[in-house]
Amino acid sequence: MVMHKEAAIREPLILGHKTYHDITEDVCRPIEDKAPRTWYILFAIALIIGLYGVGCILYLLGTGVGVWGLNKTIGWAWDITNFVWWVGIGHAGTLISAVLLLFRQKWRMAINRSAEAMTIFAVFMAGLFPLIHMGRLWLGYWVLPLPNQFGSLWVNFNSPLLWDVFAISTYLSVSLVFWYIGLIPDFATIRDRAKKPIPKKMYSILSFGWSGRAKHWNRFETVSLVLAGLATPLVFSVHSIVSFDFATSVIPGWHTTIFPPYFVAGAVFSGFAMVQTLLLIMRKAMGLEAYIHTKHVEYMNIVIMVTGSIVGTAYITELFISWYSGVEYEGYAFFNRATGPYWWAYWSMMTCNVISPQLMWFKKLRTSLLFTFIISIVVNIGMWFERYVIIVTSIHRDYLPSSWSMHFPSHIDIGVYVGTIGLFFVFFLLFARFFPVLALNEVKTILKSSGESYKNAPDEHHDAPDPVAHKVVSSADEQPVVEAPKAEAKKELTAEEAAAKTSALMSKLGEGSAENKDDLKAISGVGPVLEGKLNEIGIYTYEQVSKMTKEEYDLLDELTGSFPGRAERDDWAGQAKELMNKSNS
Repeated sequence: MVMHKEAAIREPLILGHKTYHDITEDVCRPIEDKAPRTWYILFAIALIIGLYGVGCILYLLGTGVGVWGLNKTIGWAWDITNFVWWVGIGHAGTLISAVLLLFRQKWRMAINRSAEAMTIFAVFMAGLFPLIHMGRLWLGYWVLPLPNQFGSLWVNFNSPLLWDVFAISTYLSVSLVFWYIGLIPDFATIRDRAKKPIPKKMYSILSFGWSGRAKHWNRFETVSLVLAGLATPLVFSVHSIVSFDFATSVIPGWHTTIFPPYFVAGAVFSGFAMVQTLLLIMRKAMGLEAYIHTKHVEYMNIVIMVTGSIVGTAYITELFISWYSGVEYEGYAFFNRATGPYWWAYWSMMTCNVISPQLMWFKKLRTSLLFTFIISIVVNIGMWFERYVIIVTSIHRDYLPSSWSMHFPSHIDIGVYVGTIGLFFVFFLLFARFFPVLALNEVKTILKSSGESYKNAPDEHHDAPDPVAHKVVSSADEQPVVEAPKAEAKKELTAEEAAAKTSALMSKLGEGSAENKDDLKAISGVGPVLEGKLNEIGIYTYEQVSKMTKEEYDLLDELTGSFPGRAERDDWAGQAKELMNKSNS
């Protein structure tokens, strides 16, 4: 008995019948066109909020940290809470770009660029708080082992606060290099499309002379993998070291070994939530629904659901250990969190971080864009409360009841925090305006294998005479044995076929001559070897290349057999027209 079953096609990562040219246009349009009014309105609002925050910071530096709502009992509150919150948000970008790259997860390609940018801007915001906390910032060089008016001072290398400096600066450096390396090929694409001299010069400098040659792509892939390998340990080490700020102390509520994994899971949890918030806004505002859709949202929601479950397990473990340890002070610290004056913050944290992510188990909810947007905001509110609860409720009631106190944030506390949110969106809006928000060339690599036109694509999988699996039932055990279809080797063109295709191509492009040849290497993606192949076919001039369309690109791919899709992806026809205009002017 033989049964036929059609092989399932994986759900596409790019919706619609997109071509390489469509992807280039969709990604470059926000950069090349005039910014819409909405962008200016959002930028103005973010800038005003950011400037208010800068004003609060300047007032704080001029007056002193006494303008914060701190007291003798509560020496840490909003400043360290905001620092840890921003560092946590910055975790998702490196996880998406580095860890998922090593695991070859293709769905990351549409979201990694914006997630990496978010990481860098979030770490910038986090870095402001230790600087502010120094008070007299102009004397910051005292922390370096340099001669000064008080002699040479040395920092305490046993302090986890100093470990933070090394961990976060390393994390920022690697993330910044990783982000910029990925941008270089896309900067080159924008450079080649630029019509005005200033943008062309600017993107030419940013692209470092990228030409799209094979050796450039080889180095690009190698460097990306090396940086991914370097960045992966940082995903786990940075927030582990941040957790040591508390775990290495002897204060009840802080002195626990569960903090490192608990903080890392919480950082990924809040980071992915912020990515969801930004991408859902961006996909709608910039018309990127074909590239960022429910499949990406669902995958990220699964990560949020899993890390949220880990965070919830950590909360329960803390409660259990505080009881099981038999230490009165430890038990009271957690009892006070749940029933003391800050009970509202504790239960807000539990509701946002433990209960809300569990709703993601329902597929209908985790694929809902509106529900995801709401939950992403709820999660980050909950994660802010988590840091506030850990820090303030552990120290506001000391061993002596006479030392008990409450924390009330001042308007400077609130202004600095809100100001960093404004500055974050200022940077992100500038990024969305002048940088490609999608990894342009990476997205193109998944078009052939995940576009909606994949089922009808005339490749070797679909040209096979019988692309279905045959199930043969054995009489011995009555178990179906699946015979996989044998892949056919790609056929090489015969001399007659090559001649026919060359004739068809040249009839569309017109004849050229070696005497009047142009320098085809000026076209991005054409090197000396490929130029020689084009000359052998009969293509010598920019005018011939400028006539290429989809049909000619496909014929050229069959004839050269080198880097299929490159000519269309790099828009050789458009480049040739620009070179013709330059030579005629």
